[in-house]
Amino acid sequence: MSSLQAKLQAASAEFQKLQADLSNAVEIRQRLEARLSENELVKKEFEQLKPENTVYKLVGPVLVKQDQADAKANVETRLEFIRSEIKRVEGQLKEIQEKQEKKKQELEETQTSLESQLAQQQRVPAAA
Repeated sequence: MSSLQAKLQAASAEFQKLQADLSNAVEIRQRLEARLSENELVKKEFEQLKPENTVYKLVGPVLVKQDQADAKANVETRLEFIRSEIKRVEGQLKEIQEKQEKKKQELEETQTSLESQLAQQQRVPAAA
């Protein structure tokens, strides 16, 4: 196996790993988006509460009475955390996509070099 073939295989393996990393990051972002939507719905529901309404929190199998202000603050904190996680994951996505594009170019260049090397070998007859 020539060094170009080995380089091509290594680059191909790295490209496939980047594709898997990208897929995982997209999946994580989708889960975060779902959590964000759920928590935004909860926040909207809280905005419609009257001061005399009671809020309960599910703790294991039990509903525990919770102060409205605490519940609202908890939801806000969760929303801030989820938004920051989405930004972090979007940064990862951008970084992975950039690496993937560079690796794709490397693959194409190596493939072209290998093809020209093979074509050259076919034109030059072997010494007898």
